[in-house]
Amino acid sequence: MSTETRQTLLPLLRARGEERLRLYERADAVRRAHMGDEVFVRGIVEFSNLCANDCAYCGIRASNRDVCRYTLGEDDILAVARGLEARHQTTIVLQAGESEAYGDEALGRLIRRIKRETALAVTLSVGNRPPEVYRAWRECGMDRYLLRFETSAPALFARLHPACTLAERVACLRALRDCGAQVGSGFMIGLPGETLEVLADNILLCRELDLDMIGIGPFIPHPDTPLGAARNAYADDPEMFFVALAALRVFNPDAHIPATTAYDAVFPGEGRNLALQRGANVFMPNSTPFEYRKDYLLYPGKPCVDETADQCADCVARRLRALGRPIGLGPGHSFKAARRQS
Repeated sequence: MSTETRQTLLPLLRARGEERLRLYERADAVRRAHMGDEVFVRGIVEFSNLCANDCAYCGIRASNRDVCRYTLGEDDILAVARGLEARHQTTIVLQAGESEAYGDEALGRLIRRIKRETALAVTLSVGNRPPEVYRAWRECGMDRYLLRFETSAPALFARLHPACTLAERVACLRALRDCGAQVGSGFMIGLPGETLEVLADNILLCRELDLDMIGIGPFIPHPDTPLGAARNAYADDPEMFFVALAALRVFNPDAHIPATTAYDAVFPGEGRNLALQRGANVFMPNSTPFEYRKDYLLYPGKPCVDETADQCADCVARRLRALGRPIGLGPGHSFKAARRQS
């Protein structure tokens, strides 16, 4: 990373008091100027909690034997997809643990059915795959792919993810760009051992990768994991989670940035609202069938596991009305992607 650029970013991350408020205002102004006031609503469907990986913080890691495993059938997923547009959710985000719960061809068939039977944009989030698999899914109609790099520090990444390296993860992101998909990634804020310099490099890596969407949120380990008792590096100053978000927007002005669910876990009932006022422009409600939500528990205190999809949609609408932010119309494709194609 460029030391000069990092030195430009670090003062924002060190902001305190009135300086933080000015940073939030600046981030909100950058968001409005580059992305407008619309908030795009994207429904997440957690279609399987089977996972072959043993990530050191995640509740659905392979070795957690207390998880009730499930995989939704293709018709069940299609039934959810057909109901999203009525809830103003114009993208379906198909998210699962990294496993062979669905084979590559089966996922391709599912993507084709969703594109044929609905007007939804399709985002997939199922982990590291070979470039040829990404290309095949893209040919089936996949619009976007979400694969977080979690941290720009190779040693921290290795501690979290025994199954792959940071270099392999970044190679996947570049392969996704090469196949023409809109690429989403991001990181956790406050990993044990994270410094402000690492946090700055996380933000700069997002810019270097020219990401179409960037999802970030606080590190919250599941108790039944090796890092279950680990403390967030910013536990004594949780406002840092918003400082990171605001700085991310300033340095990545034209990326879609969601107000991720984890913000509500740390700031119940208001976290995602505050995120939308400090740089975010996307809301991703849980659209997983109610009976499976409690079994996709990546971290403790995950919001919305006791609500139905309709209740979540109503909550989103109320929140956005209270903020004076209109729901985005259409698929909400990346502005960057449109420019790349022109």
